[in-house]
Amino acid sequence: PPGKAHRYFFKLYALDAKLDLKTGASRQELERAMKRHVLAQAEWVGTFRR
Repeated sequence: PPGKAHRYFFKLYALDAKLDLKTGASRQELERAMKRHVLAQAEWVGTFRR
């Protein structure tokens, strides 16, 4: 949206397995399924102003 700058947060995870989640799984379900499979992670923050 126009106006004040806003930020976007992106998280990337390297997993050691394919997760078996149903379409529409919640964030909580995703985090629970990933819990013991994260090998590495990174975060990127982007700022945008129009």
